[in-house]
Amino acid sequence: MNQTEHQAHRGEALREAETKASHLFTEVIERGLIVPGKNERQLSDEIRDLAGDLFGIRKFWHKRIVRAGVNTLEPYRSNPPNRQLSDDEILFFDFGPVFEEWEADFGRTYVLGDDPDKHHLTAELPRLWHEARRHFEATPDITGEQFFAHILGLIEAGGWGHGAAHAGHLVGEFPHERINGDDIDCYITTGNDQPMRRPDAAGQDCHWILEIHLVNRERGFGGFFEQLLDL
Repeated sequence: MNQTEHQAHRGEALREAETKASHLFTEVIERGLIVPGKNERQLSDEIRDLAGDLFGIRKFWHKRIVRAGVNTLEPYRSNPPNRQLSDDEILFFDFGPVFEEWEADFGRTYVLGDDPDKHHLTAELPRLWHEARRHFEATPDITGEQFFAHILGLIEAGGWGHGAAHAGHLVGEFPHERINGDDIDCYITTGNDQPMRRPDAAGQDCHWILEIHLVNRERGFGGFFEQLLDL
């Protein structure tokens, strides 16, 4: 396989992994797994088992995250207390399954009940994500730091806070988990002055996950949306 063919294969594999992660989320909803009375850990374990049944997934490159209520304010690296779902709840999911050595990173938010503020935040997540992506597509030489500043501007203009120190990261072949907070050029964040469109250390095109973590600190909840940015 030559370089061009390998690049195409990587893109196809990452897109396929994301499609399967999206299908997993749809199955969680359609099977009625999100119900009041369960706790976050119980629902996370049910998702793990469902992923195994549907796709034979046995590993996730990062911890599975199911967060509800006030826990949705917390960033990725936090480990808040296990919370029970109420009948008027907002919760978000962050999946990192590995499909045949290819990583997916997929985040969505779901609301139980009729709270208009929670439904509004949930609707704002994909809108802001796609608005940020349009800016990325229109700015070929954008750096990680410049893109992060633009995203924060969009979020602030919408009247929200942002719940994380970055807005995404590189993704590719497993194990991406080896990147950490010291690898600033692997993140969409302040201090990354590298162009996002560049080859990685192996000479392959960099591929990115874009994350939007909105928070309403006054009401005490947040939401999350993430998927592939450049494919």
